[in-house]
Amino acid sequence: MSKDHTAYDASHIVVLEWPEVVRRRPGMYIGSTGERGLHHLVFELAGWVLERGLGGPVHPVEITLAADGCVRVAEHGTDRRSGTEEEAALEDRLTRFHCGGAGAGRRLLLGPSFGTEPAVVNALSERLTAEVWRDGACRVLGYERGVAVAVPVARGAGERPGTVITFRPDGEVFETVEFSFEVLAGRFRELAFLYRELDITLTDERGSAAPRSLRFHFPGGPRDHIAGLGAPVHPDVFGFERECPEMEGTVEVALRWCEPGAEQVVSYANSHPTTEGGAHELGFREGLAAAVTAQARERLLLAPTDPGFTCAQLGAGLTAVVSVKLDRPWFEGATRGRLGNEPVRGCVADAVREELTAWLRADGARATAILGRIVAAARR
Repeated sequence: MSKDHTAYDASHIVVLEWPEVVRRRPGMYIGSTGERGLHHLVFELAGWVLERGLGGPVHPVEITLAADGCVRVAEHGTDRRSGTEEEAALEDRLTRFHCGGAGAGRRLLLGPSFGTEPAVVNALSERLTAEVWRDGACRVLGYERGVAVAVPVARGAGERPGTVITFRPDGEVFETVEFSFEVLAGRFRELAFLYRELDITLTDERGSAAPRSLRFHFPGGPRDHIAGLGAPVHPDVFGFERECPEMEGTVEVALRWCEPGAEQVVSYANSHPTTEGGAHELGFREGLAAAVTAQARERLLLAPTDPGFTCAQLGAGLTAVVSVKLDRPWFEGATRGRLGNEPVRGCVADAVREELTAWLRADGARATAILGRIVAAARR
């Protein structure tokens, strides 16, 4: 051992306090300090606000890209606590980490990559202000780079109950502080059709032109999304949602075959896009093949000796959304691109097979149009 070797012991450990624990290594929490990490702040803060309204009446959430470079996230109607209780709870979430959290029975709105908390957004913001409107008054929390700069005070009156959080990303942390309206709109559109009770408005006040605004609210869920895509073989959209105790969650599927077109199957787990598929997507394909093959044989479109349909044959022109919401999702890999919960595969396969079989049997003309197209394409 070299004489210059320095022993490493407990005295070399540096304990970082809040908010330096986040600001020293922001990539650990938001993935990058580029555009991806910048948008992650909005997704996570908005996701946390949206999640609080799930399971109750629909309350609109407004996200605004302000002219001064700030982002404002406002929700009105979630009035489950008094003003002082909500203020204390919000202060806690903006300055402390919370592990675990939901537990069984709560299917969370997972963020796009890492599961960041509001505290991280606060630490990486040049300025963050939280306003709690309750009891005819407004209580204000103010922070600069995660450090409180003002005590809660009351101001104004007459606003409807709600919470408004405004933040400006820190230019000392991020390579750019310019948000993309299109990137944000794409993600909020996904969330709205995956969770039909959400009502999201995204407004852009930047620039000299009049503000542009988009509202995302799809009461029909994924079926509303599918209905606007492609030239269908049959106008009806197949869709269902089912609770599956064996996998501790729900599965929702919507699909339609279009002519012509390549396969477009997208899958999600607790709103997170699973770009590498996984158990839910495998189950979907197995259930789809079983139902379509059985119905083709039942209608004598396939002989008993003919092989069943392959995924490639069924995929031509297929547009589908497969979404599972689980109490305990398990993802493979650091980027959470593939769902690994093995019980999900069999549950989704059974649900798709049973629901699609019943749907095809319920309407002879619909079944003839869809199955005839699949058989004809398979024989080319």
